[in-house]
Amino acid sequence: MNKLRQRLESRAFPDLGAMMEGYAQAAAEVAKSEFRQTLDFSADSVNALDEILVLLSESVEIDLDFESRLWGSYLGEVLRQRYAGSWEMTQYPGGEHAVPAVDVRGSRLFPLMKVYRRLTMGEEEDLPSFFSMVTERLGNPAQVN
Repeated sequence: MNKLRQRLESRAFPDLGAMMEGYAQAAAEVAKSEFRQTLDFSADSVNALDEILVLLSESVEIDLDFESRLWGSYLGEVLRQRYAGSWEMTQYPGGEHAVPAVDVRGSRLFPLMKVYRRLTMGEEEDLPSFFSMVTERLGNPAQVN
């Protein structure tokens, strides 16, 4: 993962959206090569992502910052594409720093923070439940204008 981190962090992305897309593509590649999971940016792939995070959370050595960015960008891209959202930097509620968020019709989703919580807090922060709650709140993608 160190080489991947170096490669991604040394790349000059034109904007936040391009950076998140680049990280998400890298996550899909890592999922296939290291975890034998297919992340295809579909709603169903959120279950596979959750399985990967369970394995990572059991790992002795984990670069929490990088793993949260890598896998959180993938989760964010699934949501952004599904709901025609956009990436923005905004302050996390109760936080002091701006973090990447997905804006969908005025609703802000914090996928990197969600992945961080999944990695650090365990199954009470599972992604399928989160995705279901988001779908309930935002509706089906067919309802997007």
